[in-house]
Amino acid sequence: MTLITKDFSTGYQNKEVIKSINLTLKNVEWLGIIGANGSGKSTFLKGISRILEPSSGAAFLNGQNIHLSSTQGIAKEISVLPQLQTLDLQMTVYELVCLGRSPHKRWWETDLNEKDLLKVDQSLALTDMTTLKNKPVRTLSGGQRQRAFLSLALAQDAKTLLLDEPTTFLDVHYQLQFLDLLKGLNKEQKLSIITVIHDVNLAARYCDRIAVLKDGSLIALDSPGNVLTSELMKEAFKVETCQIETPIGVQVYTIKPY
Repeated sequence: MTLITKDFSTGYQNKEVIKSINLTLKNVEWLGIIGANGSGKSTFLKGISRILEPSSGAAFLNGQNIHLSSTQGIAKEISVLPQLQTLDLQMTVYELVCLGRSPHKRWWETDLNEKDLLKVDQSLALTDMTTLKNKPVRTLSGGQRQRAFLSLALAQDAKTLLLDEPTTFLDVHYQLQFLDLLKGLNKEQKLSIITVIHDVNLAARYCDRIAVLKDGSLIALDSPGNVLTSELMKEAFKVETCQIETPIGVQVYTIKPY
């Protein structure tokens, strides 16, 4: 499963935010996207998830132009976990996760078959949500709710997962718990993942490679150790930093604003 952008630009109305980005998401890779506020991280994700149309260039999944492919076809290949969930939270976790099977149903099919039900059960089990499946989504904690929506994404049975700042509203414990879960899915379920992530140290800890955006342009794309240099952090975030080797890999210590 390979996702490629070629000279990809997008934005809102007459304002171009993302400018000619070229990158490749490798098969079974976790790619983190970082950058200062307003750098275009979420806009880029909206572009490659078809929420926004490209103003120029294109995004391809396995050689097929994402924006020229059918919505149902893309939904079988790409799952999206947005920063803010807008679905009806009165439904139960089980009802929510069942929605993930929609891309695999014809328009006249309303009932889930045996294969669908098995996939729903597997998705709940993978995210440790089976015991909570009958609870209304609105009653869940922040961490549980994120796992419920991740179950929904997994039920689509797509091999590429896009997440927009999935840990924003979680405390440190649930941030690590959720990202550990994603890492396991990345390795064991062979998922390719793109995550917009605010915390550069979490990006360094979990991602195979990191893309850095500045003013809508891609200024770096490499392994965490090669990206999170003092020079690049100064350029992207306007802070002085130093790299620290830790038991969990490279981390960044912020010294002062630049």
